[in-house]
Amino acid sequence: MYAMAGTRKKQLSAGRLLRKRSNFSKSVLVSVGVSGLGCTELIFIEPGVKIDGAYYRDTLLRQHLLPAIRSVAGSFFVFQQDNAPAHCARETVALLKAEMPGFISPQQWPPNSPDLSPVDYEIWGVLQQCVYRDVEHLKQ
Repeated sequence: MYAMAGTRKKQLSAGRLLRKRSNFSKSVLVSVGVSGLGCTELIFIEPGVKIDGAYYRDTLLRQHLLPAIRSVAGSFFVFQQDNAPAHCARETVALLKAEMPGFISPQQWPPNSPDLSPVDYEIWGVLQQCVYRDVEHLKQ
């Protein structure tokens, strides 16, 4: 809303103030590995967790995603991700180069490819519809 410069919120009548929406859409953070050999189980991130480079490497990759990918694909697989800051972090790239011979470095990632990013271009749309219905049902 518009008000004179220097006007304080409490000086305005309550009827003129914008109301915040109390109910936001349900949301859930999920990670998954997808390949021609199959896919991993969905890895749900607890609400409120900040996905920085350290969390991505130490929790998502080391504890969940890499072991899950190895259970689907065995010891050799090609690993590619998108350009999220946690994915491109120097320490993350170093970890992935050391952990897997088939790692594709960020310089070689195509910027937008429906063929190479099925999760972004197809799966999340389907999952989003499930989230709007019931997050607990989605997790099951």
